[in-house]
Amino acid sequence: MALDPAALQVLIARLTGVADEMGAVLRRAAFSPNIKERADCSAAVFDPAGRLLAQAEHIPVHLGSMPASLEAVIDRFGDTLGPGEQAVVNDPFEGGTHLNDLTVVAPCWDGGRLVGWVANRAHHADVGGAAPGSLPAEATEIHQEGLRLPPVRLDASVRAVVLANSRTPWERAGDLDAQVGANVVGVARLARLAGAPFDEVLAHGERRCRAALAALPDGEWVATDVLDSTGPDPDQRRPVTVRCAVRIEGAGISFDFTGSDPQRPGNVNAVEAVTVSAVAFALRAAVDPGLPANAGVMRPVRVVAPAGTVVAATFPVAVGAGNVEVSQRIADVCLRALAGAAPERVPAASQGTMNNVLIGGAGEGPDQRQWVYYETVAGGQGGRPPRPGRPGEIGRPGMSGIHTGMTNTRNTPVEALERSYPLRVLRYRLRRGSGGAGAAPGGEGIERDLEVLEDAAVSLITERRVSQPWGLAGGEPGAVGENWLLPGGDEARAERLPDKCTIGLKAGDVLRVLTPGGGGWGDPAWSVSGTSSGSDR
Repeated sequence: MALDPAALQVLIARLTGVADEMGAVLRRAAFSPNIKERADCSAAVFDPAGRLLAQAEHIPVHLGSMPASLEAVIDRFGDTLGPGEQAVVNDPFEGGTHLNDLTVVAPCWDGGRLVGWVANRAHHADVGGAAPGSLPAEATEIHQEGLRLPPVRLDASVRAVVLANSRTPWERAGDLDAQVGANVVGVARLARLAGAPFDEVLAHGERRCRAALAALPDGEWVATDVLDSTGPDPDQRRPVTVRCAVRIEGAGISFDFTGSDPQRPGNVNAVEAVTVSAVAFALRAAVDPGLPANAGVMRPVRVVAPAGTVVAATFPVAVGAGNVEVSQRIADVCLRALAGAAPERVPAASQGTMNNVLIGGAGEGPDQRQWVYYETVAGGQGGRPPRPGRPGEIGRPGMSGIHTGMTNTRNTPVEALERSYPLRVLRYRLRRGSGGAGAAPGGEGIERDLEVLEDAAVSLITERRVSQPWGLAGGEPGAVGENWLLPGGDEARAERLPDKCTIGLKAGDVLRVLTPGGGGWGDPAWSVSGTSSGSDR
């Protein structure tokens, strides 16, 4: 069946609507602030072969890697997963990303015919492991990071295993139930599209991507960047190089990560699915933001990620920070390389970290109920080049205090945070002067002071505390981030913390996180009528 352009867009909109509604159900039904308030979840729709048809505009690192979860589920179950059944997976080496992200998958049957699949992924604040939040900074093996599930049927016994391994089982129960419910809604909506020509959707995505690539110059552009460390130990304090060579040839493109450092002891390693997700994000951001989000768009794309490197980690290395930090740096190098082919479309580097803060305690009072808080903290966006067709515009400043790159979460409102946890927010404001100078300056980072009201353990998984978010076209880099401990809230006793650590806090201690600013774009000496005096091309 061939669809006319209008009918094709209606089908794409209906598929996207299925994913949007799944995401709304998941957030409204979820129990944890991390999903309900921060929206740390994603939803997507797939064809019977597990090819991505549509996604909600949720979290890039979730969505670009979710097809690997579908592939793992289909490899395990084929078409034996019946109506009403669902599967769950979080194993990074079998379709997952890191252990906190539980992906729940459901088939959609119409009589005896498989219409397609729906899936959602949610970051669970704790799935066991050596530290509250399941991202222990000292982890060197996956076994230290929590419960690992290969693709399995999600039944009462598996649900009980997940709950038994978490410090906060009541949250896991509510969040898992919300994921199941979101898929139930998705299956019902997708069933209405039985018989629709899904191949047309994928072919449209491929045509759009090939047309956008053909409009770019042929050539090769190489970019490198670094991660500050792989952990808190002295032998982990060395930078890790991520390298990407982008080659455009006609209507095809490749992203080659040969030359990236080997995986190292520590949790700053990404599995290949995370790397593919960063490539998909950079491609859409720089080549054509209007590209549809489906598997057809990736058909002209080749990703080379050598196994055993920091961008394609292999068992049994820890990978907790690969999803949240390595993904950011992979996106950075992809975008910087693409700036050679499309300099008018690529901004300077954004903060390049998710600033992960994980705090957990045993709880006080008669029930001694444990609690775990997780949040990523926003920062500065990179300064942006002028918009096409805007004569005289010298660029657009980066936005301040927002989530950028591979994350698209929200902040936890102060009221919700303080109601849910024994924490108090003392300061939460923009970090003035942290954005890089330029004709279009980088956005500002954030300053936040968080007081713990009872003894707790904190894990920090952060980046850009040594390396700076780079500027482009003569712009200056953004300021690095900083982590501080104020014992008892005393400024005079403030201690600088490393970028990655797990430490104990006493009631009354204050954790201060200063997030990086974005890099500046364009020579600061430019005027409205001026021209560039320098370029990174």
